[in-house]
Amino acid sequence: MIFETVVSTLSPAGEVHLAPMGVRYEGEGDDAVVILMPFKPSKTLDNILATRCAVLNLTTDVRVFAGCVTGRRDWPTVALEGFHGRRLEGALGHVELTLRGDQDDALRPVLRMRRGREVQHGAFAGFNRAQAAVIEAAVLVSRLGMLPRSKVESEMDYLQIAIDKTAGPREQEAWDWLYGAVVRFYADAAGVA
Repeated sequence: MIFETVVSTLSPAGEVHLAPMGVRYEGEGDDAVVILMPFKPSKTLDNILATRCAVLNLTTDVRVFAGCVTGRRDWPTVALEGFHGRRLEGALGHVELTLRGDQDDALRPVLRMRRGREVQHGAFAGFNRAQAAVIEAAVLVSRLGMLPRSKVESEMDYLQIAIDKTAGPREQEAWDWLYGAVVRFYADAAGVA
């Protein structure tokens, strides 16, 4: 099972980097790990290999997911006490992670991260369908150069139904960013052809 999260890392110089990322949980108790598989090249990968730390941010603000894949990465973060990392200011919860081991791969290395302190910052009211649609659209936008245009457009049309029925202002704003990114991508591709 893959869970959609936002991973925050710090460069060796202390610059914050946010990246939406699907993660897997493996094991329980002291042996529990979080599996991260960032694509190469990746600031997330570089930062984790350099600092051996990351923060898993749990949020329902899907604007962060949409923002990161459309060039809007400047989200407020908070320093963590006793841990080399920063969390999203608006996160409902966060998990501090340290690198336990890595397996290199030409496309997607596997990072095994030990789970440390877990902190809840807010109540989880549940997802609505528009939030799920925004996350799916963010995944599509992150892969525009890899997927056939017909698949992207048919998926976006289907996801639009959930947006129309259940979106609040945050979800609508995130959707507009993603929809605009798709339109620009294909307009730019047509201009190059």
